[in-house]
Amino acid sequence: MESQILRSDIIRSNKSFDIDMSVYVSTPGQVEKQDRQAQKPQAYLFDKLSTSIIWTKLTRWEFWPFSVFYFPILFYWTWLVVKTRSFFFFTSSNPGIEFGGMLGESKDKIYKGLNPQYIPKTYKLNSGIEMIKFTERLRKENLMFPFILKPDIGERGWMVALIKNENDLTKYLSQIKVDFLVQEYVSFPIELGIFYYRYPDRENGTISSIVMKKMLSVKGNGKSSVRELVMEDVRRKMHIDTLENTNFEILEYIPHFNEEVELVSIGNHCRGTTFLNGNHLINSQLISMVDKVSKEIEGFYFGRFDLRCASIEDLYEGNNFKILELNGAGSEPAHIYHPGFPLSQAYKDIVHHLKVLAEISTINKKMGHEYMSFKNGMKEVFRIRKYNQQKEA
Repeated sequence: MESQILRSDIIRSNKSFDIDMSVYVSTPGQVEKQDRQAQKPQAYLFDKLSTSIIWTKLTRWEFWPFSVFYFPILFYWTWLVVKTRSFFFFTSSNPGIEFGGMLGESKDKIYKGLNPQYIPKTYKLNSGIEMIKFTERLRKENLMFPFILKPDIGERGWMVALIKNENDLTKYLSQIKVDFLVQEYVSFPIELGIFYYRYPDRENGTISSIVMKKMLSVKGNGKSSVRELVMEDVRRKMHIDTLENTNFEILEYIPHFNEEVELVSIGNHCRGTTFLNGNHLINSQLISMVDKVSKEIEGFYFGRFDLRCASIEDLYEGNNFKILELNGAGSEPAHIYHPGFPLSQAYKDIVHHLKVLAEISTINKKMGHEYMSFKNGMKEVFRIRKYNQQKEA
């Protein structure tokens, strides 16, 4: 792992000069915008709106808050509760995962149910561990920088970090308040989210969604700094404050022409990753491969594999890939977050997956996996709420 060189580690900076030359010199892009402003007011207005964070969050539903986007789905969810006669019917969808994998499940327990050949080296540590003990365990596991740290229980990329050096490690250990995982960094270039489900009374399953993940990055023009390039795109612009706090030096770097600089290495939409519809990658060969992997996981029927692979061809063959995470009942068919994906089709795809979730849960119930009772379900909800309060304390 020592031989891996991260692009974000290669920076150029000159801290002796902090004069903002953009006050005196217009870049080609600025000149073009000035010309468009003078010639076509409507084009200038379009430029302004296209880089406005507020306008983008209002008009592009992929950036809507979770509660706003999912509000219409609440009515269909209520129907499923009535139909199954259970508030917690989903707990039977994946009997081998806590709470069916809807929320609050331990990643460590899930990893232990996976074939070790498919996952990166991963182990769990308690919060509050001292640096000396951490480094001792690191040497014992033969892990070196860079590696991934993430909470054992968590979602949507919360406190998931690529640790590149001791400074990153010290900062992380001072902030994490809950038990966490240490995971080998997987450097394969392609990251995907593959949604799979199989009805318990059927031999084979299906892949219903693939999302391709493009990490937050900029491409150089040989003149502009990373900071300037970030501010030209609204998706990147949304994360400028985070970059200021976590990766400040890289913002001053001037990339070469066509040089791509990765700004965030964690593949979550809320961390700036662009989700692209990869459903064209689905074929019988891939379904067979994922079927094989899934059938080895006891009590798993519905969820999404987040993985990295060396190439799509290797993935089809079942070679050179690692499962970063397995998510259960709470998974989304993430291809819907492709920029410009129709909102109506997104709702149709979500409803379809919830329908399948209920059907799988019903079949598993008939096979002896009872729904969690209302009493026990509420206990679980309060446990998760308490955990969330603890992690934010």
